[in-house]
Amino acid sequence: MGSWSDIARRAASFAAEAAAETLWPTRCAICDRPGSVLCERCAGELPYLDWWRACKRCGSAYGRVQCDTCNPVALARLGRTSLPFASCAGATMFSPEVGHVVRVFKDQGEQRLASAMASCMVRVLPPDWPVDAVTFVPATLSAARYRGFDHAELLARRVADALAVECREALARPKTRDQRGLSARQRIANLANRFEPLGPTAAGGRILLVDDVYTTGATLCAATDALLSAGAGEVRCLTFARV
Repeated sequence: MGSWSDIARRAASFAAEAAAETLWPTRCAICDRPGSVLCERCAGELPYLDWWRACKRCGSAYGRVQCDTCNPVALARLGRTSLPFASCAGATMFSPEVGHVVRVFKDQGEQRLASAMASCMVRVLPPDWPVDAVTFVPATLSAARYRGFDHAELLARRVADALAVECREALARPKTRDQRGLSARQRIANLANRFEPLGPTAAGGRILLVDDVYTTGATLCAATDALLSAGAGEVRCLTFARV
């Protein structure tokens, strides 16, 4: 049952949460309806990526027949001839609503959205993907300090919990500019050799690499390179949104 001090602490925490909910009720990130951080209606209307139309290699939304992302011409723009990760899946296609969810989560600090977003992500994870551990693309130190949390880490920990596997911090924080607003060429230059593994944390394992948004693929490719250099046996990627 716990000591009286523990009971009093839990009661005080409950009272504080109840007071905060009364003064500032939880609202949906999209429609602002009170009740939850992402209401059932808005969650159901998100533009979910159709797995049957998506590229099985990189997860591009309409790449099943001829992929617009991992074909030789597109890969050449990333300075690559092939993708370093085994495959990639995304839960939603980027839209104004999806972008708003991501911004409320990352920039307005609504950390409770991590659970709702991770739930969407886990549902699109192919059942035949082998996963020994989950890791994430770490934010820069300045971004993590500014937000007070690492958004990709929160998503990764929720995904790992759902899969009942370990979540590992496998990559050091990069010293890069914010990727938003950069062109594809600038993203590549910004991320070149910027991820470093934190020792052999991924050695031999089949790693699921988590991030919030797949834009050009430069970030996931660079992070995968670092994991493979640390001895990861295989890397697959999972994101909430796909541009």
